[in-house]
Amino acid sequence: MDIGGLIGVIGGLIALVAIGVALRVTGLLSAEDARPLNTVLMYVALPALIFSSVYRADIDARFAMLPAIAWVVAFIGLAIGWALARLLKLEGPTAGAFIMACVFGNTGYMGYPVASALMGDAGLVRAIFSDVFGNTAAVISVGSLVAARYGARQVKVNPLREIVTFPPFLALAAALLLKPVALPDLVTSWLDAIGNVVIPVIMISVGLSLKPRALKGHLGAASVVALVKLVVLPLLALGLGALLLQDPDSHRVAVIEAGVPTMMLLVIMGQRYELDSDFIASAILMTMLGAIVTIPVMQLLLG
Repeated sequence: MDIGGLIGVIGGLIALVAIGVALRVTGLLSAEDARPLNTVLMYVALPALIFSSVYRADIDARFAMLPAIAWVVAFIGLAIGWALARLLKLEGPTAGAFIMACVFGNTGYMGYPVASALMGDAGLVRAIFSDVFGNTAAVISVGSLVAARYGARQVKVNPLREIVTFPPFLALAAALLLKPVALPDLVTSWLDAIGNVVIPVIMISVGLSLKPRALKGHLGAASVVALVKLVVLPLLALGLGALLLQDPDSHRVAVIEAGVPTMMLLVIMGQRYELDSDFIASAILMTMLGAIVTIPVMQLLLG
């Protein structure tokens, strides 16, 4: 797919987000309705998509470099976010929300469809490995510790338990374990059918959760988040990929996953740890809009 086609795909995803916004604005659905949708996605549809994609894919040991790069990008991003939060004199729940919004992106909800549109199944499988073992593992473990440190509510965190009980992780592990087993076509077709709902439902759920009005009071800091999340981190991944990856598809995926908008899961984490949820929503909206430009530009830099 050319860059024009990629812009069209991203525009299509944004259009699905707009449907969610329209459903909320017209009163047909509310922001609270995103919660049951997210539950279905997290525990049913997304694991089905991950299992089905990985089960069929040819797995290469070199895929392990993708989550390794994601972890390096996350740690450097945390350091940048912490330094900028201090520079902007942010404190407590807002500082925690700022730091996490700078680092953790929608590597599943946005990364999967973009990688799939650009490179097909080869891109999707690479994005899954980068997401589940990289960004998502980092946000559940290290991100939870950051949220607990800055949040107004004290929550005990067991990072290992959080990771091994995370449904997408379990789906990926099951797919790897069952690859030698010939599953009936009925089972794989059923999983495919469930997985097909992931992308449209995810995007509509994002639209239901966004709060455009919240952006007004956080425009400056949210713009800084967008600069870090959409420009600095993907450039870092681009450089690391040039040094560590010999596979062009993996290099593209590493850059895509580093430069996707701020993670929707942070809304749920913000509520759990009592971070500044309005700021998280503002950062998500700002980065969603900016990604329409930055993701194609980053791919152009790869040639």
